[in-house]
Amino acid sequence: MSMNDPVADLLTRVRNANERKNEKVDIPSSTMKEAILKVLKDEGFIANYKYISDHKQGILRIYMKYSPTGERIIRGIRRVSSPGKRCYKRAGKIDKIYRGLGISILSTSQGLMTDKKCRKMNIGGEIICNVW
Repeated sequence: MSMNDPVADLLTRVRNANERKNEKVDIPSSTMKEAILKVLKDEGFIANYKYISDHKQGILRIYMKYSPTGERIIRGIRRVSSPGKRCYKRAGKIDKIYRGLGISILSTSQGLMTDKKCRKMNIGGEIICNVW
C-alpha cells in the first residue's frame, strides 16, 4: 500500500487509539514521526514512545496517556499542512490554540518545536499539526 502522507497516518492512528482508549499503538518509524512524538511527550500529550527494530523500517510504539479518572488527555489532533497545501507562518503570525491550552507543532530550520517555543525564539516555519 502506498502512503502519500505518513504524518497524517501517524495523527490518525493516535486519534483512533485515543478514541478507543487503547493503551498503546504501533506505527512505522521515520525520523519526522519520532520528532513529532518527542514534542508530544515533552508537552505531556502521550506517556512515552519507543523504537522497536524489526530489521526493516522499524516500529514506533506509542504509549497513550489518560487522566487518573480515565479521561483523554488529547481532546483533538488535526493536520494543518498537507503535501498538497503547505502552511507557513512567521513567528508573530502563529495563532494560539485554544487560548494557549493546545499546541501547534512547527517544522523550523532549528527542528520541530511548539508554537510557544517558536514565538520565544522568533522563528517561523511550516505548521505540521495542532493538538489540544
